[in-house]
Amino acid sequence: MDKRKILIQLDSDAQASVFDRVVAVDGGADEIFSYAAVKPEQVQTLVHGAIFTRGPNSLKSSAIFVGGSDVLAGEKLMAEALKHMLPKFGLRVSIMLDANGANTTAAAAVRAAARHLTLKDVTAVVLGGTGPVGQRVARLLAREGANVRVGSRQAARAAAVCDEIAKRVPGAKLEPAATASNDELVAAVQGRALVIAAGAAGVVLLPKAARTPALKVAIDLNAVPPLGVEGVGVICYGAIGVGDTKMKVHKAAIASLFESNDKVLDAEEIYQLAQNT
Repeated sequence: MDKRKILIQLDSDAQASVFDRVVAVDGGADEIFSYAAVKPEQVQTLVHGAIFTRGPNSLKSSAIFVGGSDVLAGEKLMAEALKHMLPKFGLRVSIMLDANGANTTAAAAVRAAARHLTLKDVTAVVLGGTGPVGQRVARLLAREGANVRVGSRQAARAAAVCDEIAKRVPGAKLEPAATASNDELVAAVQGRALVIAAGAAGVVLLPKAARTPALKVAIDLNAVPPLGVEGVGVICYGAIGVGDTKMKVHKAAIASLFESNDKVLDAEEIYQLAQNT
């Protein structure tokens, strides 16, 4: 008899996300064990509780979801969880990272762009590119072969993000771009066919006056007025348009966790799932 599908939610926030629990149910989980305010030093016990309670052949029915609003904290929890699994004995469960929705949102945004542009060699700029979603968008675009500018009000932060992505994506075509002034912003978007705005909510990252004729597709991940991309005039996806794909990707990722006990879903793996949405 098949075991009930249990998703163990590790959330770094003081209150575990209701949003993530609802999507988990819709994604096929029968039970959700939610743990809030989780610290790295608490992860070993939680992981061992997951891998020692069912035989190796039944562990595909258990999985771990790492969430919370702090992406860096989520990355640490995931790394800690992987450290305490015992794959050589078959004692492991699948795990997914989607802290702050960064991975599923980034995957959905890049998937939307791919519907209209051939991403290999496309010229792109990611505004707000040093935030958690922006970093993943830039990383996914780089893996697809795009020529990516990472925009930030602080040039040093943009350069640091480019360096980090380059370590993970050999041969990535990346360049930092300062966007603190209007002149810098215009220079950053100059010649770019794709703009993805992934900055803080309520901040206009691309005023209508800064758009250039080269722009073909604009994707705005901000749903809070004022919007990140001002005006339309090109193929434009807003937060709701991307959000529909994000929800489909999120549910598909949850469902895939229960297909085997050895999946590790980070940005790249979640983006691969997005190809079928």
